[in-house]
Amino acid sequence: MGADHAAYFEEVEARFEGALDFDLGLEEEFQVLDRESLDLIPGFEALRDAAPERLRGRIAGELLRSEIEVSTPRTLHFGQAAKQLLLNRAELFALADRVGVALGATGTHPFADWHDQEIIDTPHYRLVEERLKYVAWRNNTWAAHVHIGVRGRDRAVAVCDALRTYLPHLLALSANSPFIERVWTQLHSARTQTFMRMFPRCGIPDVFGSWAEHRRFYEELIDTDCIQEFTQIWWSVRPHHRFGTVEVRICDAQSEAWQSLAISALTVGLVAHLARVYDEGMPLPILPTRYIEENLWRAIRYGMDGKLVDWAMGEELTAADAIRHLLELTGPSADALGLTPHLEGVERMLREGNGAQQQVRAHRAGASLQEAFADTVAGARASSLDPQTTTQEEPV
Repeated sequence: MGADHAAYFEEVEARFEGALDFDLGLEEEFQVLDRESLDLIPGFEALRDAAPERLRGRIAGELLRSEIEVSTPRTLHFGQAAKQLLLNRAELFALADRVGVALGATGTHPFADWHDQEIIDTPHYRLVEERLKYVAWRNNTWAAHVHIGVRGRDRAVAVCDALRTYLPHLLALSANSPFIERVWTQLHSARTQTFMRMFPRCGIPDVFGSWAEHRRFYEELIDTDCIQEFTQIWWSVRPHHRFGTVEVRICDAQSEAWQSLAISALTVGLVAHLARVYDEGMPLPILPTRYIEENLWRAIRYGMDGKLVDWAMGEELTAADAIRHLLELTGPSADALGLTPHLEGVERMLREGNGAQQQVRAHRAGASLQEAFADTVAGARASSLDPQTTTQEEPV
């Protein structure tokens, strides 16, 4: 970027100033698996090359050749995004069947050996590997990301600053990675521990307060050769320069579509709530990072089985009660943004258990790690190929 700072940031700032409030895009990452053993295999290129044109335009390679990402186009209504996510899943799992591979959708693979994984051969990820080496090699993790349009660059930064407070809540709800490297880690999100605690410029960002301070920090990182492009900052929430969105990156990959849509709907509702508070000139719930880190650890370790601290009240809440408080915050925006049917999925997760709870429940009942994982693979395939079973919305 170098000498082109000014031109680059003028383009980025124009994207935020012209952004459409609460339009959105959803991204999901999947493991590419051997059908018999369910071990990771380098199958991204085979899937990409065999994909029909519409799906090919939505899939992308990630760090590993045993990983594939699929994203929805930007839409103005959550119901539209939900239908596109269901369509993506149906086409991707059908494609996997044709190619002869399976797909997994958990935050970590429970028994694959990281030594055996191959980094994808693209300029971006060659740079990531060159810079990070062992840190990149060990990052065998899968996530779900949500992009939400927020008009105005200072407003987007303010929303990011405030959303930091709720990142542990979203992680606790989405936790879906209790197993890694043949170990029941006793964590609910081993993905977060593996990725966030190893990658540089990752996790909970500082409070910036303004776009000017955000821009100044990026320029310093570029000028001092800390980063070569903005995507080398892997914070759990960030203003996305290329899309002019607030990108939320804290959540584990979800095994079934309805779970992914429930968590995404809650995320969109929180962003809309915070933007409304900002517009009304009310104080946003901005906490120092040290307080958020305490809740983050609780979410990593205990997930929805634990408690989170309400720092404003100075008391612990069960994770379920903390999530229900967030549901109350999203209420005024839910119907207008098309969130309501999917927010009901959050209550379903609280009743039935999230991905980590269900995997651990199966393991405690006698299932091996392989057997518990096989159940998630089978469930992801069945619900994705029959999307009417995953949502109360009209079928795709």
